[in-house]
Amino acid sequence: MTDAVPSPDQPPALLPSPSDGTPTGPNGTHAEAIRTGHCQCGRIAYQVAGDPIDPHLCSCRHETRISGGPTVLWVGFRKDSLAWTGPGGEPKWYATYPTLRRGFCDRCGTHLVSVADGENLIAVTGFSLTDRRGIAPVGHSFRDEAEPWAHFTLAPDSGHM
Repeated sequence: MTDAVPSPDQPPALLPSPSDGTPTGPNGTHAEAIRTGHCQCGRIAYQVAGDPIDPHLCSCRHETRISGGPTVLWVGFRKDSLAWTGPGGEPKWYATYPTLRRGFCDRCGTHLVSVADGENLIAVTGFSLTDRRGIAPVGHSFRDEAEPWAHFTLAPDSGHM
């Protein structure tokens, strides 16, 4: 079995307007930046549109157990902007709370997304994104549960949450 090799990292896909350089979509309308992401093996891939919403660290016991590290960087996007684009389709899902599911690649184990029932946002793991501009964390959930030796510097809140 050969592992898929992800395509080279690309910045968000936008078409510059010939007049002023403003990104445009079909029919000359304003286009949102499209970001892509994928798992380690490339089988589960996705795209999301728009600006990152509430990039934040989380040190809850679920995140530290899943990641094996002291925190996970989550970046929110509108749920309706998410599209699964890789040959593996949707990830496998695991419920860590009755109303919260986590998506991961069942081949390589990469943790990719978190979605809560009834929410309009989906959170992707920051380092599964190909383009990481604008995802510096502005908050830290469950900071009181973080390891005492783990110190994180947060970015100033950009106000677009």
